[in-house]
Amino acid sequence: MIELFYILLITGLLLTGAEIFVPGGILGVIGISSLIGAMIVSNFAFPSFGPYISIGLIFLLLVSIFHWAKYFPKTRFGRQMTLETDGADFDATESNLAELIDQEGKTLTPCRPAGFASIGGRKVDVVTEGAMLGKDQTIRVVQIEGNRIVVRKV
Repeated sequence: MIELFYILLITGLLLTGAEIFVPGGILGVIGISSLIGAMIVSNFAFPSFGPYISIGLIFLLLVSIFHWAKYFPKTRFGRQMTLETDGADFDATESNLAELIDQEGKTLTPCRPAGFASIGGRKVDVVTEGAMLGKDQTIRVVQIEGNRIVVRKV
């Protein structure tokens, strides 16, 4: 019974920690379930200390989550995994696309019907009106809808 307690405890801690690197919730749910199982088994493995172990595990988990949330984003690895800003100022539309209307350029990749082109010295993502174009074809911008640049072969 004592071995089962240690197996559930270690499995729960490892899976809960792994949830941070493999998001999706499944590892976290299994990890938390293992910790709950360890709490239940502790009452049988250590009858006189079972409730104290359960309270200690809950406290340990809460303290771990608090410290993780406070200190992990400040670590080198944490800075690579998180955003520095909240994203409220992100702009999904590219600016100054309207100035590309009626300009000519060349396709950088085959357009089937989407691809990349160089227009006005800028590399942009374009879509044709439905035609398939090869690489290095001369094109003209005929329409812009948000970020969508529609081109036609000249």
